[in-house]
Amino acid sequence: MARGTRNTAVLKLGGVGTLAALLLAGGLQLASADENARPAASAAAQTVNCPTVRDKLPPVPAAAAAGVERELANLDQEIARQNERLARLAVRPEGGPNFVDNAVLGPLRSKRTAALDRIEIAFNRIGAARPNLDALATCGLNAPGVPSAVNGNAAGQNGNAGGQNGNAGGQNDGAASGAARTVNCPRVQLPAVPAAAAAQVQAELATLDKQIDEANARLARLAVRPEGGPNFVDNAVLGPLRSKRTAALDRIEIAFNRIGAARPNLDALATCGLN
Repeated sequence: MARGTRNTAVLKLGGVGTLAALLLAGGLQLASADENARPAASAAAQTVNCPTVRDKLPPVPAAAAAGVERELANLDQEIARQNERLARLAVRPEGGPNFVDNAVLGPLRSKRTAALDRIEIAFNRIGAARPNLDALATCGLNAPGVPSAVNGNAAGQNGNAGGQNGNAGGQNDGAASGAARTVNCPRVQLPAVPAAAAAQVQAELATLDKQIDEANARLARLAVRPEGGPNFVDNAVLGPLRSKRTAALDRIEIAFNRIGAARPNLDALATCGLN
């Protein structure tokens, strides 16, 4: 009788062990399915939809060009930062239904207001008519997968997502700053950007545009106050720009490589000329 009781107990323990194993296996499958679903969520990330500013400006006086280009680059950098935030939120949602408005769009509006005000001041400081850019501060959201419009530099603009080249057409290319020349950089054409690399790639494309804007601002200052000899622009503008672009392009390649995607070869896109 005791032997039968022990056998029954063993069977019961065996049943519990089997059930635990099944539950554990099921839990692992669910976790795996959840992890597999995450990249799809990041692929579906929304992006901010902000009004472009460059194409809304009157002709930019040469003396204001450096300040204006710097703030246009700041506006694009802020768009890239908020798109990175949205990509993270697509993977790990936070807060309630108003979280994106309060944590992304609200702060973005405040930062754009400050940058737009500095553009207006750049005009006003040299005695030019101050443009009213207040209506350009507020952004909305694009549908998932739609890249943000950016200001960039129309001569070599990279835009801000997956190989897009932003808003060609309708934008000034910096020629409005008097007789100043502008840099002529190759556009960065990329293969399809994996969702896991999108935020980094987007940030580096915005960095490339900011570098172009900074170089153009330097050229605008040189048009007003020339410096150096015949090789000065090569040594002081194009050379440093090539070095900075090489580093940013390398970071884009690494973003692909880090997640196991084929690493694109972007070395030929580092060298810029002059328009």
